[in-house]
Amino acid sequence: MSRERMIELLNKHRLVEDLVHNQHQPRQALVETIVARQHLAELHNLLMKLPADDIARVLESLSGEEAVRLWTQVTPERQSDILWEVSDCLGEQLAGAQEPGFSDSQMNAYELVAGRLRQVSIRRRRDLEGLQTIWIDLLNATKTERTYIGKHFGLVLPDPGEATDLEVSSRFHVEEDQDIHLHSNFLLDREGDSRSVPVVFIQHQGILFSVRNEELPVFRLLRRRATTLPDYASDCKDLLLDLYGTDVEYSADSLEDIYATLGKVGRQVLSGDISDNEAAAILADIAEEEDLNGRIRNNILDTQRALSFLMRCKILTPPQRDDAQQILRDIESLNSHTAFLFDKINFLMDATIGVININQNKRLSRMTVFGVVFMPLNILAGIGGMSEFSMMTAGLAWPVAYGAFIVAIALLGWATYVAVRHFENRKVVSAARAERGRS
Repeated sequence: MSRERMIELLNKHRLVEDLVHNQHQPRQALVETIVARQHLAELHNLLMKLPADDIARVLESLSGEEAVRLWTQVTPERQSDILWEVSDCLGEQLAGAQEPGFSDSQMNAYELVAGRLRQVSIRRRRDLEGLQTIWIDLLNATKTERTYIGKHFGLVLPDPGEATDLEVSSRFHVEEDQDIHLHSNFLLDREGDSRSVPVVFIQHQGILFSVRNEELPVFRLLRRRATTLPDYASDCKDLLLDLYGTDVEYSADSLEDIYATLGKVGRQVLSGDISDNEAAAILADIAEEEDLNGRIRNNILDTQRALSFLMRCKILTPPQRDDAQQILRDIESLNSHTAFLFDKINFLMDATIGVININQNKRLSRMTVFGVVFMPLNILAGIGGMSEFSMMTAGLAWPVAYGAFIVAIALLGWATYVAVRHFENRKVVSAARAERGRS
């Protein structure tokens, strides 16, 4: 319906233009402008709603003149996406020398040259011609760009966010054409914003395709190594194993950072008195490290499943199987470290909560001391207040009676306070002696 409506609007626009041009009337220009704007506004609204592939099919079905007319109504922001969908001949007719470009995406192909990887940036169609690549990395690729790259190499490249919504058991599988699909999570450790980033891997005809929506330190490190070190990788499976191995190294570095952070927190908790505000900040730090430790554990478990799947597929060479087994051993050691960190986190959290309880007990102790000190005073004040004209003050002027009463209250309060302090000190001394006796 959208395609038919678009063709209908183009025909109406052309018909109205012909009629207005053939009729000479005083306000011909005004009528032509109003009618043209009405049709063009409706056409613009329709173009904004249609996806790029639908607009491309409409352009392919139109004659050359009508296609050019419709192309002029497409906004510049969408022209690149539509050019990916139309044929090269029609694209040249519509946009001339302009080629479809990648918007904010970064697409790189890697060729193996003299034992090192050579990076080739893909920015236009001609960059894909004649490539002898073993790895294509797509970062922030749009649906149109993924579709074109997939058609060029004969496969379907999914969106990584949608792919990792699958159940875990469905993230690693082999297609009928023997393509291997792996949907994994990679750690992105940023202060205050640590998270897992989904990445799609597809091994197709000796080429590794990786699709992701965020830049990752693991990929930067692998690119640096593979482009500088000789004989770093011999095929796409080596690159895939190196990516998983580098991710395990990155997770180990993050665990070391957790160790350092928890060490500082532990010294702060066990050093002495801390306020409730400081304890709240410490609990926030501990909770953040606990979340990061959980993400690392989940990340390395995901990597472990992926490596086990690759080994079960029996596509790895003996040296590659040895590398995979070494990565699995590293993962086992990291699992024990994460378990230890969970225990340490629980201890520090309990210790911090204990400090908060101690602070509350101190405040309650002070309130108890005040209550003990003022309880006799309240009793004396009540008796004195009820017996102002009784025999306790009989024959005394009220200034003398009240003055003596106030002095007696002060002396009694001071004596109560001294008695309470004396008994508290005796308890402390007795506890110290008992401690020395046990030691």
